[in-house]
Amino acid sequence: MTTELIENKLKLLPEKPGCYLMKDINGKVIYVGKSKNLKNRVRSYFKSKQVGRRAELVKEIRDYDIITVSTDKEAFLLEITLIKKYQPYYNVQLKQGTGYPYIEITREHDPQTKLTSIIRKDGGYYFGPYPNVYAAQATLKFIQKVFPLRRCSGNQGRPCLYYHMGQCLGACFKKVPKSEYDAQIKEIKSFLNGDIASVKQELTEKMMSASENLEFERAGEIRDQLKYIEETVEKQKIISNDGTQRDIFNFYVDKSWISIQIFFLRQAKLLRRETRMFPLTDTNDPEDEFTSFIAQFYDQKNHVLPKEVLVPEGLDNSSLSEILKVAVRTPKRGQKKSLLDMAEENAKLKLDDKFRLLELGNRKTKGAQKEIFDALNLPYGHVIESFDHSHIQGADPVSALVVFKDGEPDKTAYRKFKLKGEVEHQNMADELRNTREVVRRRYGRLLREHKPMPDLILMDGGQIQVEACEDVLRNELNLNIPVAGMVKDDKHRTNHLLYGDPINGQEFRMIPMDPKSQGFYLMTRIQDEVHRFAITFHRRTHAKNALSSKLDSIKGIGPKSRNKLLRKFGSLKKIKEASIDDLRAAGLSLTQAQTIKLTL
Repeated sequence: MTTELIENKLKLLPEKPGCYLMKDINGKVIYVGKSKNLKNRVRSYFKSKQVGRRAELVKEIRDYDIITVSTDKEAFLLEITLIKKYQPYYNVQLKQGTGYPYIEITREHDPQTKLTSIIRKDGGYYFGPYPNVYAAQATLKFIQKVFPLRRCSGNQGRPCLYYHMGQCLGACFKKVPKSEYDAQIKEIKSFLNGDIASVKQELTEKMMSASENLEFERAGEIRDQLKYIEETVEKQKIISNDGTQRDIFNFYVDKSWISIQIFFLRQAKLLRRETRMFPLTDTNDPEDEFTSFIAQFYDQKNHVLPKEVLVPEGLDNSSLSEILKVAVRTPKRGQKKSLLDMAEENAKLKLDDKFRLLELGNRKTKGAQKEIFDALNLPYGHVIESFDHSHIQGADPVSALVVFKDGEPDKTAYRKFKLKGEVEHQNMADELRNTREVVRRRYGRLLREHKPMPDLILMDGGQIQVEACEDVLRNELNLNIPVAGMVKDDKHRTNHLLYGDPINGQEFRMIPMDPKSQGFYLMTRIQDEVHRFAITFHRRTHAKNALSSKLDSIKGIGPKSRNKLLRKFGSLKKIKEASIDDLRAAGLSLTQAQTIKLTL
């Protein structure tokens, strides 16, 4: 829908490079793009027929802003900055790290080698990622035996066990020269970068020497180390002529979707690969989306920049190189070009598989959510939030919030609330007070933190609950988030949505949902999920409070002792089963421990 505001602004667009920020009805930035010619690009959104994800975007646009720059490169750099700042829904939003392990050589006075899945800018050396934790553990164990650094905590005043085993240079009881550490680190880096031959030769010489000196146990250990290299390290196919760390990116586009394949070359071998797929917003220039993806990729927790990045033709390699601070190249022939082609082929295969499952999945998720918005006569929204309260005869009242995004639960966004009101028997007035409290806390905080609001709130209840929610939103927080109630019949089965907003002049009306529809299924799923989440949270809270009350009633046990027991044992059953010595180990006196045993 092109508004009069947009029509007037389109006439003023400059023919300059820059970025544009598309906004929805609430003024929230939902897409950031860049262009060499802002006039042509921005007009194309409203003056051409759109399909797929871009059509969805255009339906939601109610305004836009532009920022002009001097060059295409500046536009690219600005686009990345704006995406990081606003995290727009229609831009590529990369998931946080996938948890693959790395081997780290720490940057410390007495360095050590260890496994990590979090990459820090601390000056350490990181190698990987490894396809699985077992391969990484085996490699680390080998390194610690063959190239020992520090294995202990250091400064013990005596040699540690690892020193006696030849796996620690002695930081535990002496000052190890930096030159000794540097020599070992050089060997480790050489090995992890693929220099296997020199390590094998050195180990073979040591094994022969140990055998000649009749140190057969030592010779056997070295033989096992050589066997590890032959079976684990050398077994992997060498696919590169040098040991340069490389990441290879290529993509394939079909039906307004892009599939991206990333190959990780380490130690001259294809160590791992990743695939990412998402619908395109700007179908005119998939290269832009692809370039933006690469630029954001290394901001994630566990992606270490290689020495070189290989990409296909058609990208602005110099701008990418400026952002990543590494060489970005496009091979024209030979082995590297073959790897780039192989990445594109794999991207196509993954996308073909995706399409076979996509249609069914969309009907059950995004299509189902659209049915709910259509029933309420609302424009499609991406985020639905729902609340439920739980208590036992007024004790330990809690509330829970669940979030569904495009028809799927977003469990990382779920929230729990301990409520202030606690009475002997909760009545309707208390229920409404709980509703007001949790709505005030949730959306007041989102306002203070400038976080995006949901597109719809579903209350587990009827008109009274909906009115209480709307009262806080409209009169206290000045928010116009749509609110609907999930209404049950006399048999306690959900069968209608209740929707209205008297504060804004809309009378309440009952909206039936077809019980065979995907929208009805999603509504009941949201209701079941928020109820489950609230009940689970309440049970844990009530059990913990009941345990605290029981401990408080024991003579001689104060708040400090009670907290010690809660931290140590966590449940009444475990405290009952604990011995006197166990209770004393938790920090209690002998008298207190004996009193607890007698009382419980």
